[in-house]
Amino acid sequence: MVINLSNQHSLLSNWVAELRNTSVQGDRMRFRRNLERIGEVAAYEISKILPFTLTEIPTPLGTHKSMMLESQPVLATILRAGLPLHQGMLNYFDKADNAFISAYRKHHPDGSFEISLEYMSCPDINNRTIIISDPMLATGASLVKTIQYMKSVGAPIAIHVVVAIACTVGIEFIEKECGSDITIWCGDIDDELTAKGYIVPGLGDAGDLAFGNKLQA
Repeated sequence: MVINLSNQHSLLSNWVAELRNTSVQGDRMRFRRNLERIGEVAAYEISKILPFTLTEIPTPLGTHKSMMLESQPVLATILRAGLPLHQGMLNYFDKADNAFISAYRKHHPDGSFEISLEYMSCPDINNRTIIISDPMLATGASLVKTIQYMKSVGAPIAIHVVVAIACTVGIEFIEKECGSDITIWCGDIDDELTAKGYIVPGLGDAGDLAFGNKLQA
């Protein structure tokens, strides 16, 4: 299932527009904050489909039966670009367990690249809901490798992917390699990739815009 959060007009569309806008991108703090806001909206929307249970809550003057989240999800992110989006979700799922994955494009002289996944720190994910954040879903290669690796170390009951901008090519690749039972939540969806695997019109390199330029591996 794919949910484009920009299909319904809301402030989220403004935040995605600012992420794309070259005249705003120079403000790193605002760029990170807009990613964080998108993470907050995605967390709220995902919470609507998670299981809740009726719980008796003590108050100063008695008790109240309240609907409470049945269990906390595991919030996972791909370093480094996913950190602001992850923080936005953590602002709402503030009791969640967390997982961190080091996955990046290892470029070759001929212009091709492979995904190198060198590190993952995560709790027990058996019978847990996993929410993976990564600002850009371009080719889908890093997210597929992350999902496959997480499935190799546990058996989650559900997997959600949250991205600021997705490309239809990457969405189709995830569905082909990982199955259609994964729910992808997008701030917006573009239809084109460059030969080097960047989304068009996209927004550029989210990691560099959030944290500064890096040396190419």
